[in-house]
Amino acid sequence: MTFATADLIDIDENLPSCDLQFRSFGKRKAVQGQIATVSCFEDNALVRKVLSEPGHGRVLVIDGRGSLRCALVGDVVAGLGADNGWAGIVVNGAVRDGELLDAMDFAVKALGTNPRKSSKTAEGAIDIPVAFGGIIFRPGDFLYSDRDGIVVSARAIV
Repeated sequence: MTFATADLIDIDENLPSCDLQFRSFGKRKAVQGQIATVSCFEDNALVRKVLSEPGHGRVLVIDGRGSLRCALVGDVVAGLGADNGWAGIVVNGAVRDGELLDAMDFAVKALGTNPRKSSKTAEGAIDIPVAFGGIIFRPGDFLYSDRDGIVVSARAIV
């Protein structure tokens, strides 16, 4: 089913929308699904771990604390997500391999790009509420994202 985040907000003005301005990568320009989360800082080992597991159409929200000093996702890690049934990724941080990400049938939103790799120490947390851009992303809630932005709901809307 198709949706537009602007229409979802028109239906329910109380839906939280993310205030951050993201860049979109990948062929899928709109994505919806239940939220899974990773909280990490300049370390993508947990991101790789989660995207290596079956996604069941979920969207992985990665809180990298807005760091643009290194990438948390590149074409290999995003490819794991696409191959394992994830609907997409939202990164509060940087990605790399932008051209390759754009060629993938996958949805990626990130603050920007940086070719530098992240560390791999597995520091961080999985499936905890994360907050950025004025909203809280809770595992199990529903995320809707298109060119206009991101909205989140505790229940499925479409």
